[in-house]
Amino acid sequence: MSAHNATQAERESMAYDVVVVGAGPAGLATAIRLKQLAADAGREVSVCVLEKGSEPGAHILSGAIMDPRALTELFPDWAERGAPLKQAVTRDEFLFLDETGAKATPHWLLPDCFKNEGNYIVSLGAVTRWLAQQAEALGVEIFPGFAAAEVLYDDTGAVKGVATGDMGIGKDGQPTDQFQRGMELHAHYTIFAEGARGHLGRQLIARYQLDAGKDPQSYAIGIKELWQADPAKHQPGLVVHTAGWPLDADTYGGSFLYHAEDGKIAIGFVVGLDYKNPWLSPFQEFQRFKTHPAIRKHLEGGKRIGYGARAITAGGLLSLPKTVFPGGALVGCEAGYLNASRIKGSHAAIKTGMLAAEAAFAALGEGRSRDELTAYPAAFERSWLHAELLQAKNFKQWFKKGRTVATLMTGIEQWLLPKLGIRTPPWTLHRKTPDHACLAPAATQPKIEYPKPDGVLTFDRLSSVFLSNTYHDEDQPSHLTLKDPTIPVAVNLKQYAGPEARYCPAGVYEYVGDPGAERLQINAANCVHCKTCDIKDPTQNIVWVAPQGGGGPNYQNM
Repeated sequence: MSAHNATQAERESMAYDVVVVGAGPAGLATAIRLKQLAADAGREVSVCVLEKGSEPGAHILSGAIMDPRALTELFPDWAERGAPLKQAVTRDEFLFLDETGAKATPHWLLPDCFKNEGNYIVSLGAVTRWLAQQAEALGVEIFPGFAAAEVLYDDTGAVKGVATGDMGIGKDGQPTDQFQRGMELHAHYTIFAEGARGHLGRQLIARYQLDAGKDPQSYAIGIKELWQADPAKHQPGLVVHTAGWPLDADTYGGSFLYHAEDGKIAIGFVVGLDYKNPWLSPFQEFQRFKTHPAIRKHLEGGKRIGYGARAITAGGLLSLPKTVFPGGALVGCEAGYLNASRIKGSHAAIKTGMLAAEAAFAALGEGRSRDELTAYPAAFERSWLHAELLQAKNFKQWFKKGRTVATLMTGIEQWLLPKLGIRTPPWTLHRKTPDHACLAPAATQPKIEYPKPDGVLTFDRLSSVFLSNTYHDEDQPSHLTLKDPTIPVAVNLKQYAGPEARYCPAGVYEYVGDPGAERLQINAANCVHCKTCDIKDPTQNIVWVAPQGGGGPNYQNM
């Protein structure tokens, strides 16, 4: 068979009642809830979950403090079932940093969104693996190492399922002797749970104009390290959040530092991808942040054991697209349910997965197929999650007015008004500019010189990526594609001093060659699947597509 014929050959197909794309908290909650409802009703519902990572949890990276509210609705007996929520939060600190000092906010002045009593410090990767075990025990079929590469549509334009990518395509785009054609998975309903900036979700939002009339989505990049702490310095359950240094007052961002179980510290830094200065490097800001006296005291004597990065969907309710379309729905961070004011999304992911499952189960019971699951957004609007997000609707928008105004207005909206019995701010702020359009020309911005890493507290990118256990088969087409290969040098390098070399936390993009003869080199094998390039590229010329299944990071308990 010729190479062309091999890649055009008919794909085999399998049919399910519901296909879920992505085995994170949202996708697994969807699958679990469907099986629970089927068991309660004595009905048979077939459910499969596709996961591009080598196993559930391999691509999961989050802070993470978990509000157990939604998990308790899904499994009231989660503790007896051995869910890995073991370290309760014992104390909250919120610090405003300047270059050398730190001011703590008195606990009585902290808005509820920054209080974590009743919550747990978790590895979301471990929680995800546990959810996958619960799902399989209920009869859910999970296919790890299979990336959903294409949305399939029927003759009416409704989603009829997805196809996995072909395996064994060489760097030259031709089939190798390892070639395997992808599979088609057909369903009555297909639920997309790919996480922030899912590449199929992005296509669906564009095709069905799901974001019409909404504020542009807003994103941040979260970069995280896991440390084994000096036992003398470990304070189980301590939660520290910071704002301020090293970011300037106009750049949205902050940090988290969580004293987790087993002597571990999870530390991370979040930078809004609407930042203006193209010289800024979120990775380097994180490394610099760790040198602050209030932070380094937690880490000194410890050892860094993990690293990773992931984009965060942070636009909130005003950027939430329509979440249903003929044949399917968006759940979790794919849609953007994260509450940026609480820096929490896992409870929202589980809750929206459950709501979508309940709508799909009812539709299947009525013999429906590939229509809009309108009961899902209707149920969301009646839920506690909607009320929670409504209170935080302006959070990110205030930060466009600078840190001082944002701090004051967050205090008013989330501390003062609730004390006066007003849960929802009576005003609404809108954003108009997407993140990629926020970069200013490099010549107009102050250049930032970052210190060299010391290899003890601060590190370079390549030694960091090594800790993420990232692997891609080198002989495959790059999954970081350019619409126009001339634009990086002609526009990005010329106007913005090549920002992709700084915003990528994994050293994927570098400009090589002599001055005047540079070219962009893409080291796709380093990619940790964070999606920052797909979001922040000023010309929207970089498009992230799914690499061969099983590639990418292999996070251990991130």
